[in-house]
Amino acid sequence: MFSSSPSPFLSSEKGKQGLACREWLTGWSHLIYEFLFQRIATRNLQTCLPLPPLDGVTCIVTGCTSGIGIEIARQLAESGAHVVMAVRNQAAAHDLIKKWQNEWSGTGPLNIEVMEVNLLSLHSVAKFAKAWNASSRPLHLLINNAGIFSIGEPQRFSKDGYETHLQVNHLAPSLLSVLLLPSLIKGYPSRIINMNSTMHYIGFVDASDMNFASGKREFTSKKAYSSSKLAQLMFSSILHKRLPADAEISVICVSPGIVRTNVARDLPKSVQIAYHLLPTNFTPQEGARSTVFAATDPQILHYCRRLKADERPVCAYISYDCHPESPSREAHDLKTAHEVWERTLDFIGLPSDAVEKLLRDEMVECRFESQGD
Repeated sequence: MFSSSPSPFLSSEKGKQGLACREWLTGWSHLIYEFLFQRIATRNLQTCLPLPPLDGVTCIVTGCTSGIGIEIARQLAESGAHVVMAVRNQAAAHDLIKKWQNEWSGTGPLNIEVMEVNLLSLHSVAKFAKAWNASSRPLHLLINNAGIFSIGEPQRFSKDGYETHLQVNHLAPSLLSVLLLPSLIKGYPSRIINMNSTMHYIGFVDASDMNFASGKREFTSKKAYSSSKLAQLMFSSILHKRLPADAEISVICVSPGIVRTNVARDLPKSVQIAYHLLPTNFTPQEGARSTVFAATDPQILHYCRRLKADERPVCAYISYDCHPESPSREAHDLKTAHEVWERTLDFIGLPSDAVEKLLRDEMVECRFESQGD
């Protein structure tokens, strides 16, 4: 099912320049299949998966004031988990909590709190992680749900100097995942769940130009989004390999399918309407299934342990139908994955041995901690 062989589509002089035709076609076939058949593939799944009791489980969910994130946070809270809504818009989060509490028919209030984090500011991410770790509370689930896909929009950079898709979809969740390792260790067995996308199959990462700043490749939002999701998967796979088995921290990437969210907000109004009317698209409730499955199903832990024991080159990847799936051929390229790992740590201001130091309960300096908002 998995292949550790590097991609054969190499130029001996210049290295990889992009996806070969065969890989490009394979990637688009995955996307077309998902668009046409995702409802058929999930016909035996309930709209909302039944979840086990989650009393005593603490989870952080980013980007949970819209789309899929709302459903993830609400369903986990209604199952008894202590949910931390890590969001930029705190007022919107508090409004949602009030609404959920009013609609809740269970016993006792939902256990939800709100903490501020802005993924377009790596200082904000470092500040959030420092505050959480300082509370000495164990963390059982980190769900990096927040993401952006600015369809058709021109290239934009954060104030940290990074292309916005790269920062929100990859750099910020990577920084959060590494800095929260001390709390995840306390919550073992714990899970890091990254919202990925089938679009990683058409992604290509040039580790020397992840920021699309050199001009070597023409920027499009599609390239930036798919590349950021592939980079996320590669980083997750190396993190999965670096975490020792006895740490009991599972790293999982999930695909939600094609979901009716505000992803089309930058397109013409007529296109937005058509997008939301497509019968093949999932509702946010349906799109949340793979994430809550990855967060709660006990078999996921066994699967991740098996991947680690077998020294697979990639982390667990759960498809929109709640089944394990092999990521793209590019995701298996360990040479590029290690380059992405090193480049990412440099981008997010962490030393190359940050994970090892945190596992030994040593202090790690992040250069973004001292920067102002």
